Amino acid sequence: MPRTAEKVESLAREESELMDALQAVLDVVEDNGTVEWSDVSGEMTSGQWGRLIEKGLLVDADGTGFVVDDPEGVRDALADDDVSDAAADGDEESSWSSYDKLAGVGAVGMMAGYSLPSIRNAIGGTLDVLFGPLEAMVPFYVVVMVLAMLTGLYSTLLQANLMDMDKMSEYQEQMQEIQERRKEAKERGDDEALDRIQQEQMDAMGDQMGMFKEQFRPMVWIMLLTIPVFLWMYWLLGTGQIDAQSVVLPLIGDISWQTGVLGPLQAWILWYFLCSMGFTQIIRKSLNIQTTPT
Repeated sequence: MPRTAEKVESLAREESELMDALQAVLDVVEDNGTVEWSDVSGEMTSGQWGRLIEKGLLVDADGTGFVVDDPEGVRDALADDDVSDAAADGDEESSWSSYDKLAGVGAVGMMAGYSLPSIRNAIGGTLDVLFGPLEAMVPFYVVVMVLAMLTGLYSTLLQANLMDMDKMSEYQEQMQEIQERRKEAKERGDDEALDRIQQEQMDAMGDQMGMFKEQFRPMVWIMLLTIPVFLWMYWLLGTGQIDAQSVVLPLIGDISWQTGVLGPLQAWILWYFLCSMGFTQIIRKSLNIQTTPT
C-alpha cells in the first residue's frame, strides 16, 4: 500500500486529471475484471493511459487486457487527503498567480516608454533620484557595469525561485521517453503502436505549453524590473549629459555611446549585454544556482 500511495501521489502532483483517469480505469476493472484502451478512450487521453502503465499501476493481464495492480491500495490512495492536496498543488504550480499576471501587464505597459517620451521621461526622472548620484561619481561605462551586475543578480534569483526545475525535468523526461518508444516502435514496424504514440505526442503538447509557462513566468518579473533600468539609461543619453563620453570596445575602438555598432544596436546596449552575460555567469557559478532543467 505505501508504495502504491507514493505512485498515485506522484501522478497527482504531475497532473490532477490523472486521478480521474485512474478512477475510470478502476471502475471498469471492478465491473469487467480487465480493461482495454477502447473501454476508457472517451474518458482519458492516450498519454494518460500510457502514464498509468509506465507507473506500474496498470499491468498487462497475459494478453487478455489490463488490470489494476493493488486495486485496494489505489482505491485507498484516491480517497486519501494527501493525494487530493498533491493534485491541488500540481494545479496551482502549473498556473500563474494574479501577481504574475499583473507583472506581465506592467512590463508590457513599461515597454511603451521606448516610443512614448512622456512615459520615458516619467520613469527616467524617477529613477534618476536613485541612480543619478552613482552616475555623478563614476564614468558611464562603470554605471552600466553596476546595473548589469544588479540585473544579473536578481534575474538569476528570480529564475531560481520561480521556475520549478523538477516539473520542467519531468516534461523533458516524458518527451524523451515518448521519442524513444516511437523509435523502438518504428524499428519493429509496429504501426498500431506508432499511431498510439503519435496521439500521445499530440496530447503531450499541452505539457510543452506548461513547460513554456514555467520558463516564461520569471521573465515577466525580470522585464518588469529591467525595462525601467533600460529606460533610465535611454533617458539619460537623451538628455545629453554624457555626450562627451565614449568607450573603447574590442575590435571596434573608440566610439560614442549612441553610435550604432551592429546595425541599429548602439554601443551602450552592446556594452550592457556583454557585462550582463559575464556577471550572470559569475553569479550563477558563485551561488551554485541551476537555471535550466537537468
